[in-house]
Amino acid sequence: MKFRHYLESITGVGIYPMVSLFLFFVFFTLLAVWAIKAKKSYIDAVKNIPLGNDNDNQ
Repeated sequence: MKFRHYLESITGVGIYPMVSLFLFFVFFTLLAVWAIKAKKSYIDAVKNIPLGNDNDNQ
């Protein structure tokens, strides 16, 4: 028996893809809103963290 047949036997299994899509959409929408509203000074400070050396942070 294939895995697909196991899923078809679960009652209400069709709701899981819709819930997953909704969560995906909400997460990335909130992430986009945060990125747009973030202070530019914070973004400038954080974008150089991987490239900076330890002396710059003190």
